[in-house]
Amino acid sequence: MADEKEEKSLGQQLEERLLYKPEPVAKKNHGLLDEAKDFGEEYKQFLNNKTEREIVDYTVPIVQKLGYKEFVLGTKYQPGDKVYFVNRNKNLITMTFGKRPVVDGVRISVAHADSPRLDFKPNPLFESTDMAYFKTHYYGGIKKYQWTTIPLSIHGVVTLKDGKNVKVTIGEDDADPALCITDLLIHLAYDQVQKPAAKVIDGEQLNILIGSWPIDDEKVSAKVKLNIMNILFEKYGITENDFQSAELCACPAFHPKDLGLDRSMIGAYGQDDKVCCFAQFKAEIETVDPEFTSMMVFADKEETGSDGPTGMRSVFWKDFLEDVASAWNYPIRHVLRKSLCLSCDVNAAVDPGWPEVFESRNCSFLGRGPVVSKYTGSRGKYSTNDASAETMGYLRSILDEAEIPWQVGELGKIDVGGGGTIASEISIHNLDTIDMGVPVLSMHAPMEVTSKVDDYLLYKAMKAFFACKVPKDF
Repeated sequence: MADEKEEKSLGQQLEERLLYKPEPVAKKNHGLLDEAKDFGEEYKQFLNNKTEREIVDYTVPIVQKLGYKEFVLGTKYQPGDKVYFVNRNKNLITMTFGKRPVVDGVRISVAHADSPRLDFKPNPLFESTDMAYFKTHYYGGIKKYQWTTIPLSIHGVVTLKDGKNVKVTIGEDDADPALCITDLLIHLAYDQVQKPAAKVIDGEQLNILIGSWPIDDEKVSAKVKLNIMNILFEKYGITENDFQSAELCACPAFHPKDLGLDRSMIGAYGQDDKVCCFAQFKAEIETVDPEFTSMMVFADKEETGSDGPTGMRSVFWKDFLEDVASAWNYPIRHVLRKSLCLSCDVNAAVDPGWPEVFESRNCSFLGRGPVVSKYTGSRGKYSTNDASAETMGYLRSILDEAEIPWQVGELGKIDVGGGGTIASEISIHNLDTIDMGVPVLSMHAPMEVTSKVDDYLLYKAMKAFFACKVPKDF
């Protein structure tokens, strides 16, 4: 006869009722990894688009096929209608109209589609010691030494003299040649390896090796450079002057892969912040007949301060929402005051290799679900949004009601460092904003690591957010 279940002591009951004990998702739902498998495959396909332009090019045909119509100013859209808007080929906004009027508030999510990379300088091509190179200027926060001796690919667009745009992609197809930045051999690197990590590779040394064979003409001086330019002209029709009206960059040529013998993680370039882009995009396109209008935004330039007409310091997203509200003569300030925005961005996962930089009670862990960050910033919460108790409580109620496991997080110990998100650029418009994303290992490295379960649960959390029927009453 089985032993009767031992009754819990008063202390155990109080402990269960009153104390918070975060734990891995696998402890409660071990089968969730299998459930996340298909989502992970879709996400890896999404990650093959490595720039903000490529993300927009990839997603616009999807929304068109799903019945989204390009936004038309002055139209009084009906509940269930779906529209999209593209800004300068770098931002995408999608919207599903809810049963309640827009003036009752909109459920907004924003994630940035740009990631750290190596942008080409305006005059990038040069020859030295019979080898040709592209000069770059790194974009966003990187450890420069991580970008040497890895395969790189070229992405971007060139505007020709006649105004025509030519898209360039080299190094992603298996049949394409590889490109790389060379490093000093260890045999001669005694002085180099004595330097601090920030000085091991200088920014001006991030030159991409692209060729070493000369054109067959003794009357030409820069033979290797000319041969490279001739190859580019034959394939893309571009001349060296065209680099001055181009947006070209180098990204790691790695393809997204399952990581770990258990295939529980994904290793890929650009997961900050494409993991959030994909989760919010998939959640919004699956939103049907919501109570409140849902709005999803792909942002740009987050890694360099959110400036420019495609960054979140621009008002492109606010102008769009104002254009929507104007059909009913709703003042935009009333719409924003009643709305709620999720700044969907990643946070740092605790890495046991460097425990000294994390405060484990308040930092996030792989495999414990999406991470909600009340604030970001650095040293004294400088440059942060800092969500209110009411905003935290509202999101908490949504996640708990949907039974989504989640965790809180901050970016490391107080005086160690820190970082910001676009939440501070959004909330200045009197719009309640809170950060939610997934924990990431090796953030800003050429290959970043996320948990498949965290990625999947973020998508589930976004669906619950868009589907919420409870009004924001604060």
